[in-house]
Amino acid sequence: MDIERNLIISILKLTRDGPVSTEIAKKDAKITSEIAKNLIQKLQKDKLIYLRKNFIEADDMQRLRLAVRAIQLGADIENISNYLQWQEFESIVSMALEQNGYSTKKNLRFKHAGKRWEIDLIGCKKPIVLCVDCKHWHRGLYPSILKKIVDQQIERTVALVESLPSPSIRVECATWDSAKFVPAVLSLVVGKLKFYENVPIVPVLQLQDFLNNLPANIHSLKHFTKIFNQSSALF
Repeated sequence: MDIERNLIISILKLTRDGPVSTEIAKKDAKITSEIAKNLIQKLQKDKLIYLRKNFIEADDMQRLRLAVRAIQLGADIENISNYLQWQEFESIVSMALEQNGYSTKKNLRFKHAGKRWEIDLIGCKKPIVLCVDCKHWHRGLYPSILKKIVDQQIERTVALVESLPSPSIRVECATWDSAKFVPAVLSLVVGKLKFYENVPIVPVLQLQDFLNNLPANIHSLKHFTKIFNQSSALF
């Protein structure tokens, strides 16, 4: 398992910018030629990679599936996320939400009050609507910058709440009687602050714990309640 995990990590690292030779992947993973050959054939059989003339290729979906396989084999989530592109990072977060019963929508774009808005990821699981800003950071941020990021995510969330229901915004929560909208920032690394103005700043490594505890903790977090079956309300 450790050998397979190490090879997958090497493939993820080396294929960020395109194909890589099997020889280079083998050397990076520090495994023998025979073991590398068998594992690469296994990955190809499982449709996790393409093998063309001793070069390994992986499209975005395959790289995401490789990342999930590595995590299942015990790889550190934060370490794996370092090897993912921006869009791949959003996809793995979306997958985590879906595995926890959320319906998701990536890159939700809408208009409100004469402005264009975009939220990286929406997760709906009655009665919660999680509005996520994905930050693919490799280091911590100064509090002043973090405050700006949080304030902007609050603004996006309020704009969405005030815009719904709208035929141009297709999200599951618009069919509910009411919903609680929670702005959140998801980061790649653990920072000094876990909350800012009661908005959670969640390291990807701690996403599962956050989702497990969210229903019980929602009232201590900044959130906005929208009533759909009556005149709209914003609290």
